[in-house]
Amino acid sequence: MELTSPFETSFGREHEKRTIIVSVEADGEVGYGECPAGDTPFYSYETTDISWYALTRYLAPALAGREVKGGMDVPALLRRVRGYNMAKAALEEAVWDAQARRENVPLSRLLGGVKDRVESGVSVGIQESIDELVKVVGRYVEEGYPRVKVKIKPSWDLTVVHRLRVEFPEIPLMVDANGAYDISQKAVIKALDRYGLMMIEQPFGYDDLVDHAAIQKEIRTPICLDESVPSLGAVRAALKLGSCRVINVKVSRVGGLCEAVRIHDLCMSEGVPTWVGGMLETGVGRAVNVALASLPNFTLPNDISASNRYYHEDIVEPPFELNSDGTISVPRGGGLGVEVVWERLERATVRSRVFKAGG
Repeated sequence: MELTSPFETSFGREHEKRTIIVSVEADGEVGYGECPAGDTPFYSYETTDISWYALTRYLAPALAGREVKGGMDVPALLRRVRGYNMAKAALEEAVWDAQARRENVPLSRLLGGVKDRVESGVSVGIQESIDELVKVVGRYVEEGYPRVKVKIKPSWDLTVVHRLRVEFPEIPLMVDANGAYDISQKAVIKALDRYGLMMIEQPFGYDDLVDHAAIQKEIRTPICLDESVPSLGAVRAALKLGSCRVINVKVSRVGGLCEAVRIHDLCMSEGVPTWVGGMLETGVGRAVNVALASLPNFTLPNDISASNRYYHEDIVEPPFELNSDGTISVPRGGGLGVEVVWERLERATVRSRVFKAGG
């Protein structure tokens, strides 16, 4: 899927999105899920090709032909395989969708959602220049996005944030480093404290909780963790250590909707705000994210933008659109509430596999 414009982070630049769409057919219903792993092992070891191998070699065969009542049954069937959270999440999402379609209820309601609209936010990658970044951010502000997140990395940080604060002094603004710094560079993170940011997301390494706890004690701005919290256990440890004050919940990162809901519930009980993160998903994964974001403790703007933010033509109908109040409507139809357009999906497909009960 070609992106509307290149998306650059501290990991590198993406011009297109290779993703895996999973469908599960059961009792005459077809449910869909998405594995949005990247092409490179920079955000996670789990790349698109590694996820494909895990799905076709171990995970899909483990599920095909099994008696499954719904999404809650899937994690136990896949638990024997360690890791591969993104691949597992795609299968689980598809089962949740099929279950919700069978029961003719929106996926959001099946998960415990209470909202009919979720607050949107836009994520802006690293640009060719600060002037270009200001233009891009200005365009999204004019479109009505209520929160802007910008990617940062060493040498693209303090000057960038200072300029954005001059140009947009009132807009809720956050930064995301994707682990590009370490504790020896904490002076930069501390200097960001003066700009009234909503949060600083994942400044240090993907496997770190201790240094995040140390920097959180030294600044007022909340630290938000992403890569460092791939499971409920990791979230519990982060909160116990004081490594953050906000949690980004990505369905794919944590291995599925079951784990995502558990993390939501824990954070709600601890009074820790959460929001739903994105991974350049197509409309399939975006619909999953919208359903999850309808739960009550997702109180901060989510990385859930309109479909045209990333794709000229998505693979689902209807597309997601930004409402005048800066929200995205939660679909009311059964399951994901959107329909995959098979002609578009087939046009973009480069390989496929089918697994049936009995072999």
